[in-house]
Amino acid sequence: MAAPGENLRINGDRLWDSLMDMAKIGPGVAGGNNRQTLTDADGEGRALFQKWCEAAGCTMGLDQMGNMFARREGTDPDALPVYVGSHLDTQPTGGKYDGVLGVLGGLEVIRSLNDLDIKTKHPIVVTNWTNEEGTRYAPAMLASGVFAGIHTQDWAYDRVDAEGKKFGAELERIGWKGDEEVGARKMHAFFELHIEQGPILEAEGKDIGVVTHGQGLSWTQITITGKDAHTGSTPMPMRRNAGLGMARILEKVDEIAWSHKPHAVGAAGHIDVYPNSRNVIPGKVVFTVDFRSPDLSVIEDMEKRLKVEAQKICDDMELGVEFEKVGGFDPVEFDATCVSAIRNAAERLGYSHRDIISGAGHDACWINQVAPTAMVMCPCVDGLSHNEAEEISKDWAAAGADVLFHAVLETAEIVE
Repeated sequence: MAAPGENLRINGDRLWDSLMDMAKIGPGVAGGNNRQTLTDADGEGRALFQKWCEAAGCTMGLDQMGNMFARREGTDPDALPVYVGSHLDTQPTGGKYDGVLGVLGGLEVIRSLNDLDIKTKHPIVVTNWTNEEGTRYAPAMLASGVFAGIHTQDWAYDRVDAEGKKFGAELERIGWKGDEEVGARKMHAFFELHIEQGPILEAEGKDIGVVTHGQGLSWTQITITGKDAHTGSTPMPMRRNAGLGMARILEKVDEIAWSHKPHAVGAAGHIDVYPNSRNVIPGKVVFTVDFRSPDLSVIEDMEKRLKVEAQKICDDMELGVEFEKVGGFDPVEFDATCVSAIRNAAERLGYSHRDIISGAGHDACWINQVAPTAMVMCPCVDGLSHNEAEEISKDWAAAGADVLFHAVLETAEIVE
C-alpha cells in the first residue's frame, strides 16, 4: 500500500488548544486534573469530546461499558475500521496529558483528514475507553478488559469504589451507559498514542518511542490483622502491630524487585491503615503490592516469593494475613506490522526514535488480544506522570500525533 507523503502533518496548535480546553474540566488543585471515572467531571469531558467529534462529521457509538466510538466513514463499506484512542479519565492528582493525548490525538487525525479532504478505504474510529486508570474502580483498564473478554460485564458492574458505589450504577447515573454489546466491534487494527510516563525518551533526546512490548503487571492486595491498642500503655512484647508487619513486608517487596533488575519493579502505592489514629497501634492495614516485568516468569516468581515472605513475617509476629490478586495482565508483544507502521512513520517524518517497552498498563495491552495493536509514545518532562506537574511540550505532542496520523493512514489506506 502507498505510504502517506511526508508533507502530511496534523495541526499542532489545534491539538494543543484541545488539550488545554479539556483540562479545564475537572481541574486539580495544582494545575493538573481530577477527572476520575464516572464522576460528573468525567461526564462533562465526555460531552465535550462528543461535541467535537460530531462537529468533525463523526457518528458516535456507545457501548454498555460507556466506551465511546467516534466513526469517520471509509470508502469501502465492508472494510473493518482502524481504531485509535486512549482514555479521558484521570488519577485523583493526574496530569493533563495521560490518556487525553491519545484520545484528542485521534480526534486531530480525523480533523486533519477533513482539512486535507483525504478519504480512506477503511473507516477510522476514535475511542475513549472507560476507567483506564483503575483508581476509583479496580482493576485498571476495566472497560477495555471487558471488551477483550478478560472480565465479564456483570463483574465489572459490581466493582465498588471507596464509598461503596457500584460501577454499573454510577455509569447509569452520569448518563453514559449505551446499548451496544461490549466487544461486538471487529477491528482492522488499533493504535494508541500516549506519553511515555518514564524518563528514557527525554534523557536520550528522542522524539518518538516505538512501543514493541508492554510490561506485565500483578496487583496483590494484602490485609494484615493485628490488634488495636494504646501506643503509650501497651508493653512492646504484648503488641500485635499490623503497621510494623506491613513495613517489614514492604522491605521484602523492594528486595524482591531488586533481585530481578534491571527491568522488574515493585512497590506499594495504595495503603490504608486502621484506625489511623496518632495514639493507637494499627490493628489492621490493607495495601496493594504492584509488581511489573516484561517477563512472565519473573512476575510469577515475585508473586510467589511475596506470599511466602509475607506469610512468614506475619506468622512470626502473630498477625493474620490474607492475599487477594486484584489486578494483573501478562506481558504484551505488540503486532509487528503495526509496530512497523509506527517506525516507518517516524523515519518518513524525520523524527528521532527508539524502540521502547511500556512500563505502564494501557488499554492497548488488552486490545492487543483481539486485534493487531501498537503504541506510539512521546516524551514527558522528567518522566513524571500520575502527578499534577506532568508536562509535555507542544512540539512533542505534535510529533507523536504526526506519527500516529501516518501510521493510521498507512493502515487505513488512502484512496486517491
